Amino acid sequence: MPTSHKNKAQNQKYKILAMVLIGGGLLIVGITALILLPNPGTSASPAKVELNPPSRVSYPAPDIQLHDIKGDPVSLIDYRGQVVLVNNWATWCPPCREEMPILNGYFRDHQHQDFILVAIDAGDPADMVSDFVARYELDFPVWLDPGSSALNSFRNNYLPSSYLIDRQGQVIMVWNGAVTRASLEQSITPLLKE
Repeated sequence: MPTSHKNKAQNQKYKILAMVLIGGGLLIVGITALILLPNPGTSASPAKVELNPPSRVSYPAPDIQLHDIKGDPVSLIDYRGQVVLVNNWATWCPPCREEMPILNGYFRDHQHQDFILVAIDAGDPADMVSDFVARYELDFPVWLDPGSSALNSFRNNYLPSSYLIDRQGQVIMVWNGAVTRASLEQSITPLLKE
């Protein structure tokens, strides 16, 4: 068999082997996804593990000074003495949109307990943020952060991200990713009773 035919046959064998390996890998990934992802037709198990559990931290909250969606100046330090949840988000961010009803529901239920939720939009135009707030019927304060100063102050560009600040102005918990109602109840509600 001439050398060129041998090389072509050998290359063909390598291509087939590579395709079999890639196909097998994709099959394994698909089976794993089917096992691990919840079935959309069934309800979630009450023992479901939270995908983005909060991390305990301890550092002073930054003194963020921005403007709200009405253009009024606002400052995070004005809420000292209250339990504060700061949520960094953006209108284009799917997990941010998904968690907004959860955040709004928690705020509605606890706003009369010295609790405030401040949602800081990361750079969207004011009219887009105002439309979003109206569409989602958000009750909590929404601030505009055109220069990403809040993201920079918390040294975290992940969206969404949330920061629990105690009455003394210490950041005590951080979520990177969307929050759950159960996590909010477990992490924040005990502080409201103190």
